[in-house]
Amino acid sequence: MINLLVTGSSGQLGQCLKQLLLSATDISCYFAAREDLDITNSDELQRFFSDHNFDYCINTAAYTNVEKAESEQKEAFLINAEGAYSLAKACKKHNVVLLHISTDYVFDGMAKTPYQEQDPTNPLNVYGASKLKGEQHIGDTWNKHFIIRTSWLYSQYGHNFLNSMLQFAKQKKALTITTQQKGTPTNANDLAQVLVTIIKTGNARYGVYHFSNQGEATWYDFAKAIFKATGEIDTVNLAKTEHYATFAKRPSYSVLNCNKLKDTLGITYRNWEDSLKQIINSK
Repeated sequence: MINLLVTGSSGQLGQCLKQLLLSATDISCYFAAREDLDITNSDELQRFFSDHNFDYCINTAAYTNVEKAESEQKEAFLINAEGAYSLAKACKKHNVVLLHISTDYVFDGMAKTPYQEQDPTNPLNVYGASKLKGEQHIGDTWNKHFIIRTSWLYSQYGHNFLNSMLQFAKQKKALTITTQQKGTPTNANDLAQVLVTIIKTGNARYGVYHFSNQGEATWYDFAKAIFKATGEIDTVNLAKTEHYATFAKRPSYSVLNCNKLKDTLGITYRNWEDSLKQIINSK
């Protein structure tokens, strides 16, 4: 039996993992929300790990509000950087393999082709900088880690682009969506499956990996695909813009090359539109 800790379990990825692992007979799971376990409290973490015999920890706990991070830099770094550092130290002390989720926003968007794991990082905003610092803390602290960078995560749970679009459609609001940024919408359920596969196979080829669904899109393309899948494309008031002001600067191009994950760990990935249709049809 594999003993697994999932931190940040009330977030969308945590909830996807909970749904996926409900019927698992070979993994014993402890799901810890922020009120159950504060990853920024190193002493609390060490006591918690001492009281349990974990084999793996999936860290989905994160400060993810890209806009607010610009004015809440201390909080963003506390959770995304120092929290990751505290977890890495606890995992090292108790010999626990750490799977940590990072972001495409560690890159500056100046590339013309999909980013590979070894490409230079240069985050444009506080959120990206805090996540990169978390990556560096883990890499410097504990060798038994998988850092999985992902992009444009959405699911049936929580606050994300998919659920926001569906809500706006119900309210009959006019929508103006940017074409400035290009990336890959990624179904959090697919990411959850990747994480569980890594654990179940006992793979020890540690390091940094990229995972997203296949293909690329702008946020406008993503919105249009959502309403096509729901059958609302002819009724929703949808417009595009090349100029959409945000407080936090974002990379204009953040598509991830996922070949390393496929070649090294044997994990395949779906086209983003196919994955989107599946999640909408299951709603």
